[in-house]
Amino acid sequence: MQLCMSFIDQANQIPEPYDLFFWRTVLPGELIVPKRSMAKQTVGFSSTVFRKKFRDEMSVRNYRDNEIIFAQGDKADAVFYIQSGTVKLTIAATRRKKAIIAVLLRNSFFGEGCLGGQSLRMYTARSIGPSNVTRLQKESALRTLKRDPSFAALLNAYLLSRVIRVEEDLADQFFNFSEKRLARVLLLFGQITKESKPESPLKVSQGTLAEMVGTTRARVSKFMNAFKKKGFVYYNGGLQINSALISAFLHNRPMSVVRRT
Repeated sequence: MQLCMSFIDQANQIPEPYDLFFWRTVLPGELIVPKRSMAKQTVGFSSTVFRKKFRDEMSVRNYRDNEIIFAQGDKADAVFYIQSGTVKLTIAATRRKKAIIAVLLRNSFFGEGCLGGQSLRMYTARSIGPSNVTRLQKESALRTLKRDPSFAALLNAYLLSRVIRVEEDLADQFFNFSEKRLARVLLLFGQITKESKPESPLKVSQGTLAEMVGTTRARVSKFMNAFKKKGFVYYNGGLQINSALISAFLHNRPMSVVRRT
């Protein structure tokens, strides 16, 4: 998962790579950080387990590709949990300013801001491909947090993972160049394809990639052409990603931020 505050306004005004106005914070469930820094995915709850805990105060629904789960500005009255599929979170300030906040995989929470007092949704949640999502009513979720250690542990693990990835990705955004950030975004989409096993090839625009990376579409186009020559990506009715080659590229690429072990 990822919180991306890289608002795209005038494309040619976006600096590289140290402008502090363009930053992202990572939420769990994503592969934007280096492989060695990835936390293991939290073991989740099935809809049956949730049903036992929440009874009539929850619901489960299947969503179609591109279907909206909730919209920015809606009342924040529930927490959501992805049983299967992928969900994209987007935020818009004006017609000229928008950002992809997150791409979430299964076993991820979203909309949990309501538990901390958020009254309105700050972003729009939309399904990428078919997904199965559990909806937990806010009041019931708050009660369950107090009385159910297993549910509290699951949510706490999610929040701790978020804190770790916030630090990782802030450093990445401030000190690493967009070529490397693009490679990590491609790893994310490779994982999405592996997780969701779509019937049709992955189709993602360079504009979407630019929004996620926090750079211009022109630079994304340049990097994608270079990645294609290296065999990192190719097109066969859609975007095909060689995750092994991209992982090797990231591993061998010098880090701009020194990590102490």
